[in-house]
Amino acid sequence: MQPVISIPKDWDYPRFVPGQWTKQGLIIGMEYNPPGTLLAHEYGQGWRYAVLPDKNSQQVFYYFDEQIQQLSVAEVQALIQAEIEQHQQQLAALQQQLVVIIQDKRS
Repeated sequence: MQPVISIPKDWDYPRFVPGQWTKQGLIIGMEYNPPGTLLAHEYGQGWRYAVLPDKNSQQVFYYFDEQIQQLSVAEVQALIQAEIEQHQQQLAALQQQLVVIIQDKRS
C-alpha cells in the first residue's frame, strides 16, 4: 500500500518530493508555511524543503522552491549508477565473507 498525502485545496502543490535528489542534495522532508501565519512571516511562505547535501551529511539545509535546482536526466542516471555500483561492491564483500565462513566451518 502506498502512503497518501492530502494537500489542502488552497495550498500550492509542491515542486519536489521527499527522496528526490536535487543539485542541493537529497530532499528528506518538507513543510508548508501558509501565507499570513507566523511561520510564513518568520521563514517565508510556501513549501520549505529539508535537504541533506549528501547522504552521509549530518547537516540539514532548508530551501524554498525557487532555491532548488532539479538534476538533469544524465545527472540522476549517474547518481543511480553510482548507488548500484556501491551496493554491488558491498554485496561482493559480503559474499566473500560468506565463502570464508563456509571454508572455516569445513576445516
